[in-house]
Amino acid sequence: MIVRKLEDIIGTENETDTENWTSRRILLKKDGMGFSLHDTIIKLGTETTIWYKNHVEAVYCIEGEGEIELVEDGTVYPIKAGTMYALDGHEKHHLRATKADMRMICVFNPPCTGKEVHDENGVYPLLED
Repeated sequence: MIVRKLEDIIGTENETDTENWTSRRILLKKDGMGFSLHDTIIKLGTETTIWYKNHVEAVYCIEGEGEIELVEDGTVYPIKAGTMYALDGHEKHHLRATKADMRMICVFNPPCTGKEVHDENGVYPLLED
């Protein structure tokens, strides 16, 4: 059984902080669950272009407000607490926190190792360790 508290992750190597977002990686590949679980803050006023070409991701917003825009056709979906979206087609998108920081619970498959940061195309590389 695995039991973790967010307070035990903040400030460790399992927390990644960038200009646009902070991701606290709660479950990782090494945990053997077949997915990774992240508690992520999208910072107010930021726009991040993301393309998970190596992963599928499901995201559930628990705080804040913003939007996701699909690059392919420009469709914009509002996001607020209680909204879920799933990138089951590896959609390239822009993620914006427009009215407040957004706190998102994210699930990735294949699982992340915890070392991932988006590359210049918004892609998480597929890491083995």
